[in-house]
Amino acid sequence: MAKYEALIEWEALPTDDVAGGKYGRGHRWTFDEGVTVAASSSKHIVPLPWSVEAAVDPEEALVASASSCHMLTFLYIAAKAGYPVRTYRDAAVGTMGKGEDGRLQITRVDLSPEIIWEDAAPDGDTLARLHHEAHDQCFIANSVKFPIEVTG
Repeated sequence: MAKYEALIEWEALPTDDVAGGKYGRGHRWTFDEGVTVAASSSKHIVPLPWSVEAAVDPEEALVASASSCHMLTFLYIAAKAGYPVRTYRDAAVGTMGKGEDGRLQITRVDLSPEIIWEDAAPDGDTLARLHHEAHDQCFIANSVKFPIEVTG
């Protein structure tokens, strides 16, 4: 099976008070092909200025991963079924809440894909089936315990 690697790097600044909780949460994610992404804690969890608003937080990355995986699987399945896609746009939303065990977690991800087709669009039942197949085959959806729903 495949392995996926990421290098996560953080370093305290000389002025940081790590023991007192007053330190920057900005860090870097570097992926196997050398792409580096600015990352931070969520400003919803760790307030500014300790978080970096312009960076990607782990929760956003999880939502983006779920959406991206669904999209890539959907594009493949739709094309094989004779419905090639010209553009696909999804304003995905993840919801944080308490799970059944009382711990904070992403409790659901809602996908709202807007699709422009190369040719004729599938009917509603066919579109729902294509999304269902994409969901069933999406590696990320198969890896998480929260629901990922297509609402658009």
